Amino acid sequence: MIKKGIISVVVICASVFQISAQEEEIVEAVKDTTTKTRIKLDGIAAVIGDYVILDSDIEKTLIDLKTQGASTQDITHCQLLGKLMEDRLYAHQAVQDSLLVSDEQVNAQSEAQIQQLVSQVGSMEKVLKFYKKEDPESFRKELFEINKLRMLSEKMQTKIVEGIEVTPEEVRQFFNKFDEEDLPMIGAELEISQIVKQPEPSDKEKLKIINRLKEIRQDVLENDASFNVKAILYSQDPGSKSKGGFYSMTRETPFVKEFKDVAFSLQEGEISEPFETDFGYHIIKVEKIRGQEVDLRHILMIPEISDEEVEKSVQELDSIRQHIIDGKYTFEEAALNFSDEKETKFDGGVLRNPIDYGSRFELTKMDPSLYNQIRNLKDGEISKPLKEDDPRGGAPKFKIMKISNRYDEHKADFARDYLKIQELALREKQFKAIKEWMEEHIEENYIHVDPDNRDCEFANNWVKN
Repeated sequence: MIKKGIISVVVICASVFQISAQEEEIVEAVKDTTTKTRIKLDGIAAVIGDYVILDSDIEKTLIDLKTQGASTQDITHCQLLGKLMEDRLYAHQAVQDSLLVSDEQVNAQSEAQIQQLVSQVGSMEKVLKFYKKEDPESFRKELFEINKLRMLSEKMQTKIVEGIEVTPEEVRQFFNKFDEEDLPMIGAELEISQIVKQPEPSDKEKLKIINRLKEIRQDVLENDASFNVKAILYSQDPGSKSKGGFYSMTRETPFVKEFKDVAFSLQEGEISEPFETDFGYHIIKVEKIRGQEVDLRHILMIPEISDEEVEKSVQELDSIRQHIIDGKYTFEEAALNFSDEKETKFDGGVLRNPIDYGSRFELTKMDPSLYNQIRNLKDGEISKPLKEDDPRGGAPKFKIMKISNRYDEHKADFARDYLKIQELALREKQFKAIKEWMEEHIEENYIHVDPDNRDCEFANNWVKN
């Protein structure tokens, strides 16, 4: 578990090679004109089932961690190798257990990452230059292999811990095993509330988008126009635009309910009428139904929001903020009556932590974007209107925020910190399950560690006696 959180960040550049488990070494002969010796340029660090880890994979992983800003001072070669071996054992066993991921799912993830990278650096050319790739195809191929292995690994880990729960008695026993001086420390925490205004496009703009989608639908149905091409030209979904709007999904795929309801109501070849979700307006064409899985293409169009609507939302928040300061109503009352965010308005605007759904956010674990919004706020102070862009590509929203409560770092208290203690107890139980699974499957599977790495002090018994 040493530095596991850092090591397990998504590594985009680390090469993944899959070859037979019987291969022992990759060697390139370089003849020195004087000594006539053979020089080993790259070798196999380990083999896990059907997966091979090259020495260069370890080095590339370390380089990637550095480029992503992670501290690598205390990360050793052996720790990196151990983590890569864990990932490949998970992936290998996922394949054996038929926990498969479709190529469409992997491609969708890869394309979303590429779109995000392009938006960050400005162009595909800059992305390729940064990652030292000659063309988009080779970059996509390598990214595909990396994401497929990662997704298989995640599926296997999810299966291992699914269904594991802790009872209140187990939480109590977990807490009571600590002496007073050894109790876990709970970091400084904040409770944060917000009031949100979501600018709405005009009815005229909505109608324009709906009519445009109807025209595209009609052109495909009556003139045999290509839905694929239409999606590439007009869709505003960054995750599927370059693939002609393609997605492969099941009812468990994390799409919004409205989208899934329409997708699973259509027959093969059928195109939906325009419909609305939180992202905008869509039309869907179903290409193939395979049992519980559907291959589809869709086109997303997002109505534009005028500057007047944006200014209106900002002015409303300014007015609400001033009325709270003047004592006309409390922040909680204002959230209930004026906020456009249904997830928080009925709870006085209180944000919920996605980790445990509690109301507290530990400062050291807070999402950087949220921290940047509240870092300069004093207790009880109400921020001026802030703009928050939708990472999914939807319309931006505006909000005012307040730190409702602040909790200093302290030793865990059973009653006060029950949710945190429950989370720690659950993690311990899950870790034990993973540890037992790892020990069992290391014994069952073919594993080879290169002699140069057998002196490593691994967390797992990779070097079998």
